[in-house]
Amino acid sequence: MAILKFRIYWEEDESTYRDIVIRHTQTFFDLHNAILKSFEFDNKHKATFYRSNDHWLRGREISLEKYDKDYKAEPLLMSETAIGTEIKDPNQKFIYEYDFNKNWHFMVELIHVDKDESAKVTYPSCVRVEGIAPSQYGTKGLVDSRLAEMEEKYDLQPDAMKDGFGEEGEEGDVAETEDDAVTDDANDGF
Repeated sequence: MAILKFRIYWEEDESTYRDIVIRHTQTFFDLHNAILKSFEFDNKHKATFYRSNDHWLRGREISLEKYDKDYKAEPLLMSETAIGTEIKDPNQKFIYEYDFNKNWHFMVELIHVDKDESAKVTYPSCVRVEGIAPSQYGTKGLVDSRLAEMEEKYDLQPDAMKDGFGEEGEEGDVAETEDDAVTDDANDGF
């Protein structure tokens, strides 16, 4: 059984991506759910895939459901379409759209095909995470586990000033002003 590895880029920032492995017999619905989970999105909105080429032009649509819009060709349904049936190229690309009001766009690219599956992996699975996922509904809360990790790593705690870093001019530091320098120069001759 072939295992497909897809890299899913967030359209706004190509350095933010997720690598997902999935069996070629699993459906686009499985891939859809894996993408949402890997980017920490909920699954409350409409979604669709488009088969694409190297120039990211939209081709055949593979939709979550048939929506009330005009189609050039009837869309395939995610739950009925195995991923392997839509792979036409060793570097196959898809465009994934989620939440048609917010217009989240992700570029999905096949980056590796493996003949053997791992007994340690439950498919589909996110195997690599790069970059912080965008917030689905605006700004992420300031009380976020990643912020707490950054505070620890970079010591951004409010009491960091007590650890030897003080305000300028504190504790007897004398900042020489221009007037002081002129007075010192005048006294050098005496």
